[in-house]
Amino acid sequence: MKKIFILLSIIVIALFTFVQQACAAQVYKFTDANFDTSNSIIVLSAQDTETGNVLQEIKPVKMQNPSRVYFDIPSSIITFPKQDWVVKTGPIKEVKINQFSTNPDTVRVVLYYENGFNPDSIKILRLKNNIIIKLKNDEMCDNEYFHNTFRDEHSSSSDFYEYMTITMPVEPSGDNIVGQIQEAFNEQAEQFFEKKELKLNTKYYLNNITPKQNSVLINGFGSVTIERPMILANPTRIIYDLPNTLVDMKIRNKEYRISETETVKVGQFSVNKARIVITTDAVKEYIPIYSSDNQSLILANYQKINNSTLYNTSSNAIAYNKEKIDSLTESMILKFDSPIVHGLDRYNDKIIFYLYNVSKYNDENFKAAYKGTLFEDAYIDLMPKIGLKLTIPIEQDAIVSTYLGADGRSLKIKIKESKKKAENPVQSIILNPVVPTEHGNATKKVVIDAGHGGKDVGAIGGGIHEKDITLDVAKRVEKLLRKKGYSVMMTRDDDIYVSLQDRVSISENYQPDIFVSIHVNSSVRPEITGVETHYYHQESISLAQTVHSSLASAVQSPNRGLFKSKFYVINHTTSPAILVEIGFISNSSERSQLVGEKRKQATAKAIADGVQDYFKQYK
Repeated sequence: MKKIFILLSIIVIALFTFVQQACAAQVYKFTDANFDTSNSIIVLSAQDTETGNVLQEIKPVKMQNPSRVYFDIPSSIITFPKQDWVVKTGPIKEVKINQFSTNPDTVRVVLYYENGFNPDSIKILRLKNNIIIKLKNDEMCDNEYFHNTFRDEHSSSSDFYEYMTITMPVEPSGDNIVGQIQEAFNEQAEQFFEKKELKLNTKYYLNNITPKQNSVLINGFGSVTIERPMILANPTRIIYDLPNTLVDMKIRNKEYRISETETVKVGQFSVNKARIVITTDAVKEYIPIYSSDNQSLILANYQKINNSTLYNTSSNAIAYNKEKIDSLTESMILKFDSPIVHGLDRYNDKIIFYLYNVSKYNDENFKAAYKGTLFEDAYIDLMPKIGLKLTIPIEQDAIVSTYLGADGRSLKIKIKESKKKAENPVQSIILNPVVPTEHGNATKKVVIDAGHGGKDVGAIGGGIHEKDITLDVAKRVEKLLRKKGYSVMMTRDDDIYVSLQDRVSISENYQPDIFVSIHVNSSVRPEITGVETHYYHQESISLAQTVHSSLASAVQSPNRGLFKSKFYVINHTTSPAILVEIGFISNSSERSQLVGEKRKQATAKAIADGVQDYFKQYK
């Protein structure tokens, strides 16, 4: 009997343990919380699990004195400290996120709001395993609301990030008995607060990248936009920039292999822009392919990808609308009876849409709808066993933007004509990722500014002076640019002191197309290494992006990104101007590289190549 009892006890314990583990496996683990005032959303990020739809049990509860609404998320835990955000702007005054209970596991979110705010406008959505709390009732889920999917512009007024100051209570140190008593009596105790600056990114959160045969799958949540791609050489690579995008730290700057000869890397190029670089000889065959919800994206070799894997439902075109925005801008709007999966290929003189899962359309209605518009010459071809191909001829300097309806059933193509049409249009090339015809380099003027000099030695590390490194690298850049045919002015070509104002005066008198200042960084933390590029004026962003991309790709040092900084020389020059920090003299290992022939030449070549790429793309 005793043996049977022991055996039964073991079985019960084993079953109890199994049940506990099974239950634990069903728990949502929220790893991060972000408050985005730009889009008025709160994002609770959870780990990717197979857990069912937690939203079925979320029920907001409204309360008064003070005005607030709360909701509980069952079977969930937070792996970050409890949050208490006191917001200074907008109708939401305070947000609290905490672990309400642990048996059962429940996360509670409480929103305090101003009088007059309608709490019924708060919407709770689930995107994959992320909880999105929308704080205002807009057209986010309206069928006519469009997400911008592609644009020719590399900078736009819609690109923004903002800093929000929130006030966070400081947890008291030592004995917590007082806090427990105050909480028991539900009294607001006197607390110490500290201000915290939150950097808010908007629109898209990129959290996964999966290389596949002849393609790369990009996953995230929000709304993804792609800028017109760029092609660079040595090595041959195609670059896609995603504005208003935040990249998860776990996938930043990691190189993934697509095939034996192709690789892909994703990074946080600037504070609110992601950059995806695909190194391949087939750059002209890569196009973006959008999912119907615009949250997933495939960058694929369109000639080799298996089209049948892109969709599982078919669709038909059912309506053709147009919109005249102003004298230069018109839109084509196509509507479908089911969500679509589409790819996009941008040429010099046309744009092609591959409607992969669309099988039917009415050619007569299509032509009648766009007669007399910018889309009059557009036509549709049938791609057997694939779908439809929509081709829209456009003028050389037209600006294209595309949009996908929030329900995936509408596609809008907006074209803005140039004020002055191109007089000598050139023959198009496939994809045409912003690679215009060659300019005569001799007409382009560049100022190269070697930082510091003479009595101003700059940063010092290990007995090495910054001024000596910057002059050496600047001279190498000058030599390389002159070989490419550019006119180059040096602010100093010897170890002499030149004031900041004199550097600006030299540049202004020369009236260059661009200004590039070269410096070496330093930090009180000797472990820090990396390259970074600074700009100040808006018109300098493209130059900063292009040169920094070349530098970060060529030099084996961490990519620290772009910074908007008010350095004197890049603030007071009127031409596009950047300041490049080529490494840290305060780090002994990087310092030994910076004084070496290999690193100096690689740095100079990267800067010169970046300048060349900039003029090809933008001038």
